[in-house]
Amino acid sequence: MENKIRCKWCNLKNELYVKYHDEEWCKTNFDDKYLFEMLILESFQAGLSWECILNKREAFREEFDGFDINKICNYDEKKIEKMLSNEKIVRNKLKIKASINNAKIFKEIQKEYGSFYNYLRTFTKDKIIYEVDRTTSELSDHISNELQKRGMKFVGSTIIYSYLQAIGMIYSHDKECFLYKEI
Repeated sequence: MENKIRCKWCNLKNELYVKYHDEEWCKTNFDDKYLFEMLILESFQAGLSWECILNKREAFREEFDGFDINKICNYDEKKIEKMLSNEKIVRNKLKIKASINNAKIFKEIQKEYGSFYNYLRTFTKDKIIYEVDRTTSELSDHISNELQKRGMKFVGSTIIYSYLQAIGMIYSHDKECFLYKEI
């Protein structure tokens, strides 16, 4: 690992976290499969650290059938119980049930807009927002409210802000970070 200055939140002792910071965070990725995966993972972050979720990401992928939205929409109580017994993921029944619910709503949005990305674009007008040192914004407030109106859970403004950073709609590398850039 090079001696580069990174965002202050990045734990340099965790190679997985450094790789995520350097290669994925704030990089635009608007593929709906990725958008869905990140929405589920971010919703599990509520009350926890992203590092905790990132460390469990592969176990989440396995338990959530590679984030296959069609399979997740059909999860039943038996599958929920199996997930609750998996010590490698966050075993929170409310979050697991919310992920199933959110998958169904995600699919409805895809049908309505052609893709989840097209839905998100209605809020951003295809612009990347460059800002640092924030955890919420008017944009995350608005998207959060709209998703909650549709029935999604664990999509508060802070979670949505983190989500928008993760998928590259908000670019937030610290000014000292080697990846920092402005418009």
